[in-house]
Amino acid sequence: MIQRGEDEVSIGIRQAGVGDGPAIAEMIQELAAASGEVSPVTAAYAEDYLRVAHSQVLLAEEAGQPVGLLTYSVRPNLYHAGPSAMIEELVVRAGQRGRGVGSALITELLARLVQMGCTEASVTVMPDNEAAQRLYRRHGFVDEAVFLERHF
Repeated sequence: MIQRGEDEVSIGIRQAGVGDGPAIAEMIQELAAASGEVSPVTAAYAEDYLRVAHSQVLLAEEAGQPVGLLTYSVRPNLYHAGPSAMIEELVVRAGQRGRGVGSALITELLARLVQMGCTEASVTVMPDNEAAQRLYRRHGFVDEAVFLERHF
């Protein structure tokens, strides 16, 4: 349950599993389209992703319908001598934004990471995505490093 002013929104969050591939692929494609890009992700690829031990997906649902997702991975970290998490994607469907869905997903993830004994959580945000930066900062994330990448 998310409380927003006088409105109560009934959002459930669960770990994605087999059969969630189509909804996951659709939301990732929506994320890409919002940036004017096209993602090659398919439902089959999303199903394969769910089978990888270190790759996880949290789904936010309202009335049984997916309204958002958060993908993350957890891996050992030598420097911190413990597990480290990387948030990969956070997607909230266009009609659902501003209702606390993204915040609920982050809150749930952080609670799970603490239970797992993670030493840190990281996320990369595009420099012009100020709304996402504000969201993560509200949850305690700080500017820590510069993330570089190379595409093949």
